[in-house]
Amino acid sequence: MMARPSRAALLLAASLPVWSCRAPVAGGSTLSAGLSPDASATRLPTRYLADRFAVTPVTVDGDTLVLYTDTGGGANMLWESTVGRMRLAIEHLIHGSDTTRLVRLPRLSSAAAIPLPQPGPPFGERFLVPAPRNEAFTRDGFLGRTWFADRVWVFDYPGRSLLLLTRTPTTAAARRVPLGFQTDSAGRRTTHFPRIRIAVDGDSLDLLFDTGATISLTDSALARLADGGPAERGGSFIAQNVFERWRTRHPDWLVIERADRTLDMPMIRVPEIAVAGYVVGPVWFAMRPDRNFHQFMSQWMDRKVEGAIGGSALRYFRVTVDYPRAVALFERP
Repeated sequence: MMARPSRAALLLAASLPVWSCRAPVAGGSTLSAGLSPDASATRLPTRYLADRFAVTPVTVDGDTLVLYTDTGGGANMLWESTVGRMRLAIEHLIHGSDTTRLVRLPRLSSAAAIPLPQPGPPFGERFLVPAPRNEAFTRDGFLGRTWFADRVWVFDYPGRSLLLLTRTPTTAAARRVPLGFQTDSAGRRTTHFPRIRIAVDGDSLDLLFDTGATISLTDSALARLADGGPAERGGSFIAQNVFERWRTRHPDWLVIERADRTLDMPMIRVPEIAVAGYVVGPVWFAMRPDRNFHQFMSQWMDRKVEGAIGGSALRYFRVTVDYPRAVALFERP
């Protein structure tokens, strides 16, 4: 979930009916040319953006697309500027008095392809074209929850690569953590937002697994960190009630006030977190109002979440996220 004013647009369609095949990748996922359903793993063309991932497919005409990826994000989108530059045909989907603009991804080169979004409602393989004011982060567009759904992915943070697997790996070195997904009365997944449990300071916390979580540092916060990193980077979020509890219990934990320019919020340096039997740290969490997660995000989760775990924590791991089997496998390189 990107921390920008346009977050609501990025979660657009999250409450619409969503189709779920709940099948292994090799059985029915739609792949672009160049991705073999018989291959055990495909390394996608990737750009690593300070503990976040963008994919960079190339069209048959040689045009490179830069698409931000986000397990905590909503609709798949191509920016209006990209649609214009590539002269893509726009389809209009009418919902009562509302009209949604949609486009299809152009044909991709077999040497640098990515999988298409999953078929089925709300938009299938098509991409939403949002208003220009909602364009953010990467040059060309955005890939969210339905792009990741029903597939097996490897987020290799130390290796700075994103891989698509056709089957679940069997590695003895990995430690497994169950993932939670919201389902309907028939057991079908509704929104494909993964929930994961971690522990901090002896307390268990349910969080959104959010590879797109981004902190946008103020100048003063960037100067305080002095780590040579960019202002926009992968982060993690925590609800205000938990943030204040940490600050009260641990006055020695570093807090930078007005650190995140998105909502003028502070962030806290947690010395260590526990996940999948590993203890890693430090991890920076930016504070968010309780309602952002208790009311807004939790309505699309299988249970209430207290925040989101993103690149500031996941950067220590190679994480395999198996959507069909609802499990994440963590490895330390």
